[in-house]
Amino acid sequence: MNTRVREVKGRELKDENQEMSGSSMLIQALARENVDTIFGYPGGAILPTYDEIYRTGIRHILSRHEQGAIHAAEGYARVSGKPGVCVVTSGPGATNVVTGIADAMIDSLPLVVVTGQVATSVIGTDAFQEADILGITMPITKHNFQARTVEDLPRIIREAFHIATTGRPGPVVIDLPKDVSIASGMFHYDDEPNLPGYQPTYTPNKLQIRKLAEAVTKAKRPVILSGAGILHAGASPELLEFVEQQQIPVASTLLGLGGFPGTHELALGMAGMHGTYAANMALHEADLLINIGARFDDRVTGNLEHFAPQATVAHIDVDPAEIGKIIETHIPVVGDAKEALRLLNEVNPQPGESVRWRMKVDEWQQEFPLWYKEGSEYIKPQKLTELVYEKTNGEAIITTDVGQHQMWAAQYYKFDHPNAWVTSGGLGTMGFGFPAAIGAQFAEPDRQVVAILGDAGFQMTMQELSILQELNLPVKVLLVNNASLGMVRQWQQLFYEERYSNSLFPIQPDFVKMAEAYDIKGYKITDENEVAGVLEEAFNYNGPVVIDCRVHEEENVYPMIAPGQGHHQMEGVKP
Repeated sequence: MNTRVREVKGRELKDENQEMSGSSMLIQALARENVDTIFGYPGGAILPTYDEIYRTGIRHILSRHEQGAIHAAEGYARVSGKPGVCVVTSGPGATNVVTGIADAMIDSLPLVVVTGQVATSVIGTDAFQEADILGITMPITKHNFQARTVEDLPRIIREAFHIATTGRPGPVVIDLPKDVSIASGMFHYDDEPNLPGYQPTYTPNKLQIRKLAEAVTKAKRPVILSGAGILHAGASPELLEFVEQQQIPVASTLLGLGGFPGTHELALGMAGMHGTYAANMALHEADLLINIGARFDDRVTGNLEHFAPQATVAHIDVDPAEIGKIIETHIPVVGDAKEALRLLNEVNPQPGESVRWRMKVDEWQQEFPLWYKEGSEYIKPQKLTELVYEKTNGEAIITTDVGQHQMWAAQYYKFDHPNAWVTSGGLGTMGFGFPAAIGAQFAEPDRQVVAILGDAGFQMTMQELSILQELNLPVKVLLVNNASLGMVRQWQQLFYEERYSNSLFPIQPDFVKMAEAYDIKGYKITDENEVAGVLEEAFNYNGPVVIDCRVHEEENVYPMIAPGQGHHQMEGVKP
């Protein structure tokens, strides 16, 4: 019998096949799933579990709001590839993590979220701090459980981790009533999950692989759309091998950045609404589009009537529900991206006659690069991002909120390595970037983590500065401060005749004083000539830093595909 005893901060965990409480079972199970960090916030219904956390000494990071805990767990999962674990209490504790759960679901991040619940005897009576978290989270989880007996708890936890981390990753909720966490039962955790209705397909159909190989050979204008599925599958080496073998240019989705080296000669940059001209025109003109691990989000496709109108579409995805959902797919390949690319590389199809195509793509890159006007009295956010890239040698983990600063980071920081880009994609969650940086720092304690944030999003979760102070985490917070809801303001300027309804911030806190109130080093920069020196000093400082960079509130993100337009109808591609 494998008892798998583990040490957690010097305290020995118990053997299996012992009688123990439900809370003890939970902590023992987390250890056996190699969980080293929990993010959370205690409360009445979950106190038995927190007492067990105290007894065992497993590392717990106390957020200052449950929103911070769930986003930190997301950042941890995104960088480490391991499931992020979040533990909160019932009622408001559980409802405060709903946005993060939805965010993880749409962006395919593996989370196990344990929510306290009132005792089973009063469920459904509107007891104090009761909320129907199963009903609330059913549409936004990969699966959810409620443990009604202590005997079921080990199986539920095992299944939760299995579901969260296999196939297309996603969040799983375990609702733990207080009486179940107190009750005692025999703990056994060796059984493999038995889920006949859940059997993800990892190995693609070889006939479909051959069809795709034949299409590659016939293609004259092929392009790859690289999505987050490349990162989740750990398929970056196989993608690089395939691309260099076939000499096919690569456009990336927002969440796919880093799956293919951003400085590679065949990298076209990000595709979509604020993507590069070369990436979008390659999608528009392609005769073969190979989508690997992307879900054809509307911000990528633009107007569907104009999307890849000449292309045979191949789609490799571990989630069969995504294939054909948005775009008609001619060559569907259901399976793990790493395995599919491995099989393609084994087939080693003869590259098509696409020399002219690559020359055309190179012309687009040379003639229509990303651009911005220099010489302003304000700090240029594009230049700011380039300097962050330069000062970190392109080696940092970058997290962002959502909005203009997110797009500038995606455009101007060249991600050469996987799992170094942490952002909220599908849900577009403000307040995500800062706590996600905290989770990322725990996942990679020796890496430089930079949170590039908007001033608005930072104000949603800046109470988590307490964690930076308490643990001296060397996260660098870089505020792209335009005193507004930047992307909202841009849309109001372009599409609402400059009616800036509730998008401007005439009064802001002093962010430097805010940092100093937490005993954190703070800087305010208003002159572009100061940026390089302050960044140099901040990155050489072994501790947390907040840098308030003032940029012009009317600086816009370009290029841009306006709503209803296609990839060939980009605006702002030249000064």
